[in-house]
Amino acid sequence: MNVSGERTTSIWGSADVSAEPLNADMQADVIVIGSGIAGMSVAYELAIAGQSVVVIDRGPIAGGMTARTTAHLSAYCDDGFRELIRMRGLETAKRWYESQSASISRIESITGMLRADCDFRRVDGYLFLSPETEHDILEAEFIACGQVGMPTLKQKGVPFTGQEATPALRFPAQATFHPMKYLSALATAIRAAGGRFIANTPVVQVEENEAGVRVRTMGGHSIGASHAVVATNAPINDRFAIHTKQAPYRTYAAAFEAPHGALPDALYWDTLDPYHYVRLQPGEEFDVVIVGGEDHKTGESDDGDERILSLSAWMRNLLPGLGREVARWSGQVLEPIDYVGFIGLNPNETRVFVATGDSGQGMTHGVVAGMLISDLILRGKSPWQETYDPARKPMMATAEFLKENLTAVKSIAEHLLPGEVASYDDLQPGKGGIVNDGLQKIAAYRDEGGTLMACSAACTHLGCQLRWNSFERCWDCPCHGSQFAPSGEALNAPSVEPLKAFSP
Repeated sequence: MNVSGERTTSIWGSADVSAEPLNADMQADVIVIGSGIAGMSVAYELAIAGQSVVVIDRGPIAGGMTARTTAHLSAYCDDGFRELIRMRGLETAKRWYESQSASISRIESITGMLRADCDFRRVDGYLFLSPETEHDILEAEFIACGQVGMPTLKQKGVPFTGQEATPALRFPAQATFHPMKYLSALATAIRAAGGRFIANTPVVQVEENEAGVRVRTMGGHSIGASHAVVATNAPINDRFAIHTKQAPYRTYAAAFEAPHGALPDALYWDTLDPYHYVRLQPGEEFDVVIVGGEDHKTGESDDGDERILSLSAWMRNLLPGLGREVARWSGQVLEPIDYVGFIGLNPNETRVFVATGDSGQGMTHGVVAGMLISDLILRGKSPWQETYDPARKPMMATAEFLKENLTAVKSIAEHLLPGEVASYDDLQPGKGGIVNDGLQKIAAYRDEGGTLMACSAACTHLGCQLRWNSFERCWDCPCHGSQFAPSGEALNAPSVEPLKAFSP
């Protein structure tokens, strides 16, 4: 259980990219806000094309959600191609597959060109039937995969105990890698091409003007550029346009030691919803088996440790030789209501681009963003721009739109309800909760030493009431995914401003 008072960490470590905060105004061709896989991929493509690029992040470079991935690289739609075809049509589904497949090939190409030691390798992917799901789901997916052009093979059995006869689909030539090593290689190449990095500098405003764009920071400095790219997991530059078309979900992961050869090197995921996903990270003394899943909508559950136990039990049942747990963590994914991310020009703007809505496939979506946005900036068009158009109106997803946006209505209404904790005195060390203080809702946390931290419980993005996340020791916004430290510092977009401090 997480009792340190710190957020959990994954097995990937850091990209170790040195960068200082912004201490003076700057000028560039392109300013990229966010240094995860999407931001770094965009910066790389533009920098090697001769553009002057600045990458800026509110925290350390490559320290955001990309550091919390499990790094599957698959061109299979995690919502299923049958659903994608129903929602967006066959031609769009074909282009989606084409772009995702191209992103894996692009990573492979870049890895070779940069001689990046990032453990990239092509592996097979297996979608296997869960006994809790309908048996005809694999046949339907096999047909849909053929329609979009994804090579797919039927087979019996996957290499887990008791699964020797389980129906499965095999997808050849998928891939995986070490995400932080890959971003380190990109950072070196971006710097070699003249790119610059700025860390620990929150951006508070992105505005278009006649000359281009101007990005303003919390420290009072600004960066002028011809174009800006907002790649901050959830966009920080608008309040409604895209946020109403996607929803934040938390997903959980754990890593375990396993003897060499205990599991073939491949990607595995089942047909449950939410699904389990498994991959291998080879090591010198032992391999590491990474398992993920147990997703839930952000803020709607606070039982992360129990979900990790569930993942562990599921994995140990399939792989009895699994060794000790070496890490556990969670990440946040943004689920678009029509199953396709939002990558391209921000609605109603001509020089500001966004990359968001990556669902559970952030690594491939991030690299698609690198290719698509760089094409739009350098050439004015991309073969995939309509597929991912952020301004699209998902007419077929009306029911999903209403369901996901009901969260915001419920959260605002919670400001009128009693608090979760009767008084500050009821908070035990290491615990957080919402307290009513007069007419105000207070997000209160007592650290392990007994010190009380109290802030407004209203998210600084749109005012939704926050929820305590005991697994990550932070405050989560169930509406659009903002996260805040117990001290009130904004940790994750779309919020940029800290919570208002409160003195009990």
